[in-house]
Amino acid sequence: MTLNPQPNSATPKLSQEQLLRRLARPEGKIRIVLDTDTYNEIDDQFAVVYALKSPERMKVEALYAAPFHNDRSDGPKDGMEKSYRELQRIAKLLPEAEGVPILRGSDRYLPDSHTAVASEAAKDLVKRALESPENDPLYVVSIGAITNVASALLMEPSIASRIVIVWLGGHALEWTDTNEFNMMQDYAASSLILNSGAPLVLLPCMGVSSHLLTTLSEIREFVKDSGPIGQYLYDTFRDCNDDHYAYSRVIWDIATIAYLIDDSFAPSVLIHSPVLSEDMRWSKDERRHWIRYVYYLHRDLVFRDLFRKLVPRESEA
Repeated sequence: MTLNPQPNSATPKLSQEQLLRRLARPEGKIRIVLDTDTYNEIDDQFAVVYALKSPERMKVEALYAAPFHNDRSDGPKDGMEKSYRELQRIAKLLPEAEGVPILRGSDRYLPDSHTAVASEAAKDLVKRALESPENDPLYVVSIGAITNVASALLMEPSIASRIVIVWLGGHALEWTDTNEFNMMQDYAASSLILNSGAPLVLLPCMGVSSHLLTTLSEIREFVKDSGPIGQYLYDTFRDCNDDHYAYSRVIWDIATIAYLIDDSFAPSVLIHSPVLSEDMRWSKDERRHWIRYVYYLHRDLVFRDLFRKLVPRESEA
């Protein structure tokens, strides 16, 4: 087993005071960019809609397509292109997406810890981060392979002091392994983010975000009637499985948006950044920098907020 515990020397080290200030729960309205492998599964679509339907809390400045490779793509480049087209499809159905730029991300995963993969998304992230005021960091919400974000840090390390990364990646620290899709397909980028010292909020999948289960009947009741985008989300959920009898599905990616919306949805603690080994396991080293770790998701609170934003109850309309 090989460990990769060393911070990335190219990334400027934030003082502990600066880091802890960035890791505090954000107050007021924040600015975000959403980095998403939208075609990979059915959960990204819900996360994109949730973010755009939450203008009271966040302004979505850009949407980035992330690479992925599974049975829904021929490779990382094809996955990114399909995700790009899926984002365009969602934008046509959702008035809140008007004017939000959609940019292509990397066509491959980060090859190692010091070689960036240039893309429209990475370049845009660098530009937006550098333009961010010191007291108004850009929240970089990543719900896929994190190559676009890692590449931006390699291209311009100074942006570490202007961003907060909110990433759905890996499994809970007590899980037997952390062999999770976003993390395992993009090991070099995952290690870089964990080692970089950049402000990071980590939302694990199994053991934490896995609480976010819903069913077709619930989507039919509370999502379908919210116009074209509601029908689209319903159709996407319906088509994800042939048999919905006693079947539920995890909508993983809305965890990141829920964390940013309300403290009570996603309780968290400060921990030392875990070490990611090459065999996809966590190790601890209390000499490392702090990150924020979400340890639980209140499933009912999250879905209640999402459903109300799609189809408000008559008493709330």
